[in-house]
Parts: sequence; structure tokens; C-alpha cells
Amino acid sequence: MDHSYEEIRKVAIDVLAERETGEYGFSQYGNLKVTVAEVFFRRENPGQQVVGESCLSVGDREIFLEVFWDLFRQGIITLGLNDSNPNFPWFRVSTMGRKILEGQEPYFFHDLDSYEKVIKQSIPEIDDVTLIYLKEAMQAFLSGCILSSSVMLGVATEHSFLILLEILENNAQLNEIYRNVFSQRTILRKFNKFKNILDQQIGNLPPGLKEDLDTNLSGILSMIRNFRNESGHPSGKIISREQCYVLLQLFVPCCKRIYELISFFQSSA
Repeated sequence: MDHSYEEIRKVAIDVLAERETGEYGFSQYGNLKVTVAEVFFRRENPGQQVVGESCLSVGDREIFLEVFWDLFRQGIITLGLNDSNPNFPWFRVSTMGRKILEGQEPYFFHDLDSYEKVIKQSIPEIDDVTLIYLKEAMQAFLSGCILSSSVMLGVATEHSFLILLEILENNAQLNEIYRNVFSQRTILRKFNKFKNILDQQIGNLPPGLKEDLDTNLSGILSMIRNFRNESGHPSGKIISREQCYVLLQLFVPCCKRIYELISFFQSSA
């Protein structure tokens, strides 16, 4: 029976995370393929003797090849076992990959669809235009275009913040409170002025919104803005793949807090 890409990848992840084991482990490409086959066989034929790689169809083996190199490209595994075995077919779980597999990363995604799913689950009301920029950022990341990814993340963050400002500007009561924000020339000045006024209004916010507001909004938004500024100007500085992956993750709670503020302002107006 053929298995889907997601089914094969999930089993491979379970093996790499050592939630599943096999006779040959996963120190080489072929070992991982056999172990994945063993896991499928055990799950689909409980009580029967494992027959190894032969339970993977030709189609499964082709998909497994894609899964393996996607895991490498995404930084979850790296080639080489040690100094004595530094090349393919030897491989090992990377430091970043280990953190992901151990569940230390709050938002785990591995492709465009999974990133979009994480975002929509966390922020069901996210604007479609913002989502376009986010998907472009993720696609650039997967393609190794870190510069483009960081710029698109900055654009997506700005767009979310501008939606919040539009809600404030179109409401007479809120417009009066935040009117000095709208006259600022740059997005960063708008944000800083908004944050200053919001700090003065902090007593009007519900406890859930006040909790970790600086961390989830100010700190994260400033971080993404700074990286976008560095990437968006001809300074020659490019952030690392690991930094970009962190930013892709950090965008989710940042944007979620922005939409919580939007919801609060709309309901209290």
C-alpha cells in the first residue's frame, strides 16, 4: 500500500525523535529507510514478523527520498555522523533539529502547508493579504532565500500593524486617543508612538491582553522590524537560517497579540 508524503514524513520524524525504533537505527540513509518501513509494518500488521524495507512500495521509496532531503534542507538533519564518517549516506539530527523534535519549539512547521495551518489555527481571522506575504516568506525560507524571507516577514508584520491602526483611525473615540500615531511618517515611529499611548491606557486592557504585552508585541515586533531593516538596505548583512526560522516562529504570537488588540478595540468602541 502506498503512503502519502505526510505519512512517511511523520514516521521518519518519530524515528528521528526516538519515539519509534528499528533493528538498524538511523545513522545512514538506508538504515532510516528500513526503520521507517519496519514502523509502518508494525503499525499495519500488529503481531506479525517485520519483513523490513520490502513493505515499502516503489512509490513509497521515491517519496522517502524526497522526505529525507527535505529534512536536510530544513535543517532537521545534517550530513555526516562524525569526523570519521563525515559524508552521505551517514547523517545525524542537527542541534536545531533536536530542539524541534524534543518539542522545545512552540510552533513546529516543516513546509508551506504546515506553516499556513499553524497560522490559521492560532489566528483564524488573519487578513488574506498578510497571509500572502507570510507564505512568500516561508517559501523563500524553504528555498534558501533567507534575505527575501526576512523582508517578507517584515512586510507581513507591518501590514498586520497597519490593520490595527486602521481600526483605531476609523473609530471617533479611539481616533481621539491615538491621533498622534497617524501623523508619524515611518512605520517604526507609528509603532513607538502607539506603544507609548497604549502603555498609558494599559489599565483599560483586560488581564489576558496585559500579560507579557511587551514580550509578545513590542519586543517581537521590534526584532522583526530590525531584521527587515538590515535586510532591506544594501548593507550586505544577511541573517542566518536559524535566526530566520526563529522569526517565522515568533511572528505567530506577535500577530496573534495584534489581532487580540483589534478584537478588543472593536468590541469596546
